[in-house]
Amino acid sequence: MSSSTTPSTSSTTLYGGASGRRVTVRDLAAAKERGERWPMVTAYDAMTAKVFDAAGIPVLLVGDSAAMVVYGYDSTLPVTVGDLLPLTAAVVRGSSRALVVADLPFGSYQGSPQQALESAARFMKEAGAHAVKLEGGRRVLPQVETLVSAGVPVMAHLGLTPQSVNVMGGYRVQGRGQAGAELMADAKDLERAGAFAVVLECVPADLAQRVTTSLAIPTIGIGAGAATDAQVLVWQDLMGLTPRPAKFVKRYADLGAELDRAVRAFADDVVSGAFPAPEHTYG
Repeated sequence: MSSSTTPSTSSTTLYGGASGRRVTVRDLAAAKERGERWPMVTAYDAMTAKVFDAAGIPVLLVGDSAAMVVYGYDSTLPVTVGDLLPLTAAVVRGSSRALVVADLPFGSYQGSPQQALESAARFMKEAGAHAVKLEGGRRVLPQVETLVSAGVPVMAHLGLTPQSVNVMGGYRVQGRGQAGAELMADAKDLERAGAFAVVLECVPADLAQRVTTSLAIPTIGIGAGAATDAQVLVWQDLMGLTPRPAKFVKRYADLGAELDRAVRAFADDVVSGAFPAPEHTYG
């Protein structure tokens, strides 16, 4: 295979492609047309954003999962716009190529399209986000239409929507039986409303495949099988920092064990007097 057609070096390749500009929603649409799969990862600070951006990850999500992995809550519900704005700004500053998507947290858009626009505007103006994500189907169509009309790219989210966990009765697979037809209808309505992509979380793989083939916009799976156009994971899950990850998580590292080893070694050196050594000391 020549270098002109190798995915890792092609200027049109979404994952790991050209780095002279930011990825756009048009790039995501073009990748779908080419049948190219791509990864999305969460990020919440400048340093990890820089690492993921340099690795070629085309989309970074500042997820409301920060409620748990950054702020220590037991669900996504308590996190606020004020909590997520500085994290989003840090990810934007730490990256140079990735499209940065900001989650609209619970209570910041459900009230009305105007509320959604005000919240999204803060993420775009104050934090520099390039798009926002919100949860829900037909009930948020007015919000999606208003945001898109105002020039805000919208990523939708169907299936297990963590902000509605209390209504759903827990973190459970969604879209089985008749609920699958409803999810399909929601996905098509969101596409018509102008969403540029849709996350499918914890839905049966066959349903995710049908939705993916039915939509012209990309689907992003998390616990939705391998047929979606993209896959997303919380970075702490894939790096092995989460004690009890969900079934859909594959661990690609064990940073938890490595952090434990390193900090214990540092502590032992301090206690023994081995650190700081002469090479770490100013004369």
